[in-house]
Amino acid sequence: MTAQPNRAIKDVDEAAVAAFRAEYGTRLPPVAIVIAAYNEEQGIGEVVASLPATVAGHETATIVVVDGSTDATAEIARKNGAMVCDVPVNRGQGAALRLGYRIAREGGADYIVTTDADGQYDPAQIERVLAPVLRGEADFVTGSRRLGRQETDDRVRRAGVHVFAWLVSLLTGRRITDTSFGLRAMRAEVTANVTLRQPQYQASELLIGVISRGYRVREVPATMRRRTAGTTKKGGNLVYGYRYSRVVFGTWWRERRAGRGRRGPSAKTR
Repeated sequence: MTAQPNRAIKDVDEAAVAAFRAEYGTRLPPVAIVIAAYNEEQGIGEVVASLPATVAGHETATIVVVDGSTDATAEIARKNGAMVCDVPVNRGQGAALRLGYRIAREGGADYIVTTDADGQYDPAQIERVLAPVLRGEADFVTGSRRLGRQETDDRVRRAGVHVFAWLVSLLTGRRITDTSFGLRAMRAEVTANVTLRQPQYQASELLIGVISRGYRVREVPATMRRRTAGTTKKGGNLVYGYRYSRVVFGTWWRERRAGRGRRGPSAKTR
C-alpha cells in the first residue's frame, strides 16, 4: 500500500463520511459495532448476519468500513443489514477503523465495539466484552485468547502473542496478556482522545494509547477461532512480527515523549 499525503487522506475521509450520512442519516443507536473489511466477500455476510441487534438491552448498529475492496464485500454487507461506508482507496485496517470510530462518535453512539470481518471472533461474546464498560467499571475492554482459548494452531503466532504481551506489559507497567485481540469495547469518546496514526497494525497503538492516557483498562476471557473464509492481509509471521514490534516501540516512545509514558496504577487504570 502506498502512503498518501495527509490532505488526500482527509479528502477521502470527508467524501466517505458525506456519502455515509447521505445514505443513512446522522443518528446512531447507543452501541456501534465497527468492522474494517478488505476483500472479505466470502465471509462478511455471515459475520454481519450473526451480530446481535441488541446487547444488554441497548440497540446496536453495525458499521462496515469497506477499505478499497475490489470484490463484492460492500454489496454483501449491505444485503445482510450493515451500514456500509465504502471507501474507494485501500489504506489499511487502522485507517478504516479510525473512520469507523469517527462515524460512530459523530453519530451519537455512546459505545463502540470492534470485531473482524473474518469470523474469528464469537458474536455471543460481545456482551461479555461490553458489560464492564456498560457498568461503568472500565473505559476500554479487550478480549484475551490467553485468558480464554484459541483454536488456531500456528505455533509462531501463539509464541508472538506471549512475547508482545510481555513486552507491552514491561513498557507500560500494566500487565497485559493479549495485545492484538480484535474484539474490543470502549466508550466512544476514548477514540477521540487517543492518538491513532497507524494505517495497519493499530491494535497495539490503541491499547498502549489508552493505558498511557490513564483510562481504566480490563481484559476478559474470549475465544479466537479459525478463519471461516478468506486469507489474512497482515503478511507472513516474520513480516508481521517486525512491523508489529515497530508499532509497539514507536507508540510507546511517542507517548513517553509526550509525557504519557509508563505509569503505575491510577484511579483510571485500576
